[in-house]
Amino acid sequence: MAEYRKHVQFDGRLLLIGFGAIGRGVLPLLLRHIGLRPEQITILRAHPGDDDMVQRHGVTQLVEPLQRDNYRIILERHVSPGDFVLNLAINVSSLALLEYCQQHGVLYLDACIEPWSGGHVDPALPPAQRSNYAFREAALELRRRYGQGATAVVNHGVNPGLVSHFLKQALCNLAADHGLGDVPPATREGWAQLACTLGIKVIHVAERDSQYGRQQKRRGEFVNTWSSEAFVDESCQPAELGWGTHERYWPLAARRYGFGRDCAIYLERPGASVQVRSWVPSEGPYHGFLVSHGESISIADYLSVHEGDTVVYRPTVHYAYHPCDDAVQSLHELAGKNWQMQSRLRLLLDDIVEGMDELGVLLMGARQGAYWYGSQLSSEEARRLAPYNSATTLQVTAGVLAGVVWVMRHPAQGITEPDGMDYAEVLDVARPYLGPLLGVYSGWTPLEERGRLFGEELDRNDPWQFCNFLVT
Repeated sequence: MAEYRKHVQFDGRLLLIGFGAIGRGVLPLLLRHIGLRPEQITILRAHPGDDDMVQRHGVTQLVEPLQRDNYRIILERHVSPGDFVLNLAINVSSLALLEYCQQHGVLYLDACIEPWSGGHVDPALPPAQRSNYAFREAALELRRRYGQGATAVVNHGVNPGLVSHFLKQALCNLAADHGLGDVPPATREGWAQLACTLGIKVIHVAERDSQYGRQQKRRGEFVNTWSSEAFVDESCQPAELGWGTHERYWPLAARRYGFGRDCAIYLERPGASVQVRSWVPSEGPYHGFLVSHGESISIADYLSVHEGDTVVYRPTVHYAYHPCDDAVQSLHELAGKNWQMQSRLRLLLDDIVEGMDELGVLLMGARQGAYWYGSQLSSEEARRLAPYNSATTLQVTAGVLAGVVWVMRHPAQGITEPDGMDYAEVLDVARPYLGPLLGVYSGWTPLEERGRLFGEELDRNDPWQFCNFLVT
């Protein structure tokens, strides 16, 4: 039997809420790398299933759906001060669980900030109020209210999550390559100033999933390499992006939120209806979807340089996601049905034939051209490294594992975002499950193809062209 490194000892109870693709994928890694016994773990899920897997690992599984009117009663039965809530559920309010854990001294981590069921698409709410920007502002308000209590990390899967640590590694690599030293900044202000000095104008979270299964997508089903329901939810949220100080062009249908830190904007369109041009090493240029993600907002805010009350530097940050080809077809069908989700959902996992999930950060600016840093994980390697995972889910579960370890090591940090964590410590835990981590320079920018197609009539000095929306 293989010997695995134990990163931390934990003596409390761990409550795993939600047992979909990420919950199933992360359970064996928690037992591999954290000093805790199976009897310390309880799984809460909304629907029965996977009994054989749960029994093999010796953990307790209960079917107890968390809802607005019962979540406090259920949590009281399962966790006490010093225990851990690992929230990997959809349709369960992360903010409600987060506040409960702060009130009761319970450690906490989630992979994204989720609302109660229907919160992503509630027609009674204006787009600004059902955005990831609004969810983040609510979490920041809880941080201001509760201060340095039990550690609670929000938004820590792979993206949001590990990509914030990829970004810091990329900035360190660029600093070393450009003679700016090899000592990482020690403060938020230091990281922001480094990005400014390097001339970073735009950051894409650039992801291309090339995995495919034996059976092609059929009419009336949504196929994906991770939760279809969660992907549809975020695809129907308004497109959001961190908004850079260099930008001079105001995009069509763009709006400010009118509250909070004012570090981002949104478009009055679903994110999956907006395409952007981006680049990853193995694929080269591609069209991705500007799906709303928390890291687009938190990274832009984290890298802001302030002079008094004025922001003098901030990069534009957004997601550029090309999911697996079956998921792209599923999105086209979804949009054609006026964003009403298909009746059948199918997870690509054991039936994946081959492919890779290539996910990283693409940094663009005048000083260094384009630089991509991230993970290239194949489905074959994912199967070798961990059970119950595709390349996509393993990247997420690696981020969840690393985040859980960090929380257990630092139990009194209060509510924390990925950007505020030690990137080297987190990557040390996640790295064995990410495949090759590499940095690649490229001369590509989103201007390249447009310049070839439209010639010199395009204003190449317009910084907005770094993002270059293709609204469809």
